[in-house]
Amino acid sequence: MLSVSLPAETIFYIGTWPVTNAVFMASLVVIFLVVLAIVLNKKMRMVPNGMQNLTEVVIEGSLGLMDDVLGSRARSEKYFPLVFTIFIFILVSNWLGLVPGVTSVTVGHGTGAIPLLRSPASDLNFTLAISLIAVTMVNVIASSVMGLRHRASVFVNLKSPLGFYVGILELISEFARIISFTFRLFGNVFAGEVLLAVMALLVPYVVPLPFMGLEVFVGFIQAFIFGMLTLVFIALATTPHEGEEVGH
Repeated sequence: MLSVSLPAETIFYIGTWPVTNAVFMASLVVIFLVVLAIVLNKKMRMVPNGMQNLTEVVIEGSLGLMDDVLGSRARSEKYFPLVFTIFIFILVSNWLGLVPGVTSVTVGHGTGAIPLLRSPASDLNFTLAISLIAVTMVNVIASSVMGLRHRASVFVNLKSPLGFYVGILELISEFARIISFTFRLFGNVFAGEVLLAVMALLVPYVVPLPFMGLEVFVGFIQAFIFGMLTLVFIALATTPHEGEEVGH
């Protein structure tokens, strides 16, 4: 019988802290990316070949895209680690969750069996955490570039009633970004997992393959959108408007 759980299921405890299958999967993704980075770093050569070629093409293409948004290579290189880490983490999380057999490994017995692994972004807690990190870092970066007083004045402006009203709207928009980030990523990934589960139950052979390809594309698009929005918000927050003075 098909069973789809909205919240991530707890698979074991560390002390009193419950570890869900989504958290466990996210931890494996982190370990995978760290190991991959170490291996690639050790295999770097002055004359690139193989995987190094592909890595350099991806990085150069990403920096070129960031240049178009930020307007300079220096700014792109400065914010690349944050934006690209968010993108690659979400992308690998989405794609590894689609690997055949990942959700087939279960813990428990009978009707109490639950998947050992689950796509992290299909858990609302994961997408909320990533959203909070992204929006918080945008404000931290803006404060370091524009000055803490300048950034605070965006949300608290007592110079005029209109300025105060605009500040309240800006504050609300920050929370709206968190909500939008959270539910966009969660909704698309969770809906995709439900779709694949239903198709695999109804027609287990061949027919689910096109849907699998669609979810691979959706996983990439969602990671790309999340990373690009983070980049755009950084650009908006660190670019002074005409007539503004930047202070620290």
